[in-house]
Amino acid sequence: MLILKANDLSDLPGIAHGFFGRRGGVSSGIHESLNCGPGSTDAPEKVAENRRRVREAIGADSLNTLYQIHSPAAVTVDAAWNAGPQADAMVTKIPGIALGILTADCAPVLFADRDARVIGAAHAGWKGALAGIVDSTIAAMETLGAHRERIVAAIGPCISQANYEVGAEFHARFVDERAGNARFFITGARPGHFQFDLESFVAARLAHAGLTKVSRLSACTYAREVNFFSFRRATHRGEKDYGREISAIVLR
Repeated sequence: MLILKANDLSDLPGIAHGFFGRRGGVSSGIHESLNCGPGSTDAPEKVAENRRRVREAIGADSLNTLYQIHSPAAVTVDAAWNAGPQADAMVTKIPGIALGILTADCAPVLFADRDARVIGAAHAGWKGALAGIVDSTIAAMETLGAHRERIVAAIGPCISQANYEVGAEFHARFVDERAGNARFFITGARPGHFQFDLESFVAARLAHAGLTKVSRLSACTYAREVNFFSFRRATHRGEKDYGREISAIVLR
């Protein structure tokens, strides 16, 4: 089982986390092997077993995930659930409930305030990141007693700039929102196209929100096929579906 960890989060007592790759599960074919996405066409019983393995690996009593919609919506978790609400971030201060984010190129972000015993998890695709999912997560954590100057965050595996080609309209949307966003793009190989640095953009949003301890794993989901699922890679190959890796954090 491939589990990446951020040093800053690993140093926090009473908090466990993991950015899980695609190895160590029971799924097969294009979903091989640790596919944790119930929204995929994979067999539900295989997804359930994969999620059980993740829960066991981080010592959680339950594993909560969301119906992710690329929004700035964050919810507070006060109980385990079978099917999560439509949102893109969760926060909690209840021990034993793991917060899980499903991705396949988008950036998962895990948060923790050790002193307040508050954790969070966010799904930061380009839409959610631009709309403010990072700010929503931090604000939700603060309602539970966290303080942003203490919050530690880590950005997990996501698509790298080298593999994230976008069009002129995409570029314009970011630059129109803030001129400084141009620094997250370089000119692409094809005329009228750019390469977008999602990880750096999310890191900048975290810094702008006042977080001073932000880790970046810089693991490309598109390039590392053996280790990660990738929506864009599957699309380029004309595959009908794709698996989802999971990133999770829990208070112990």
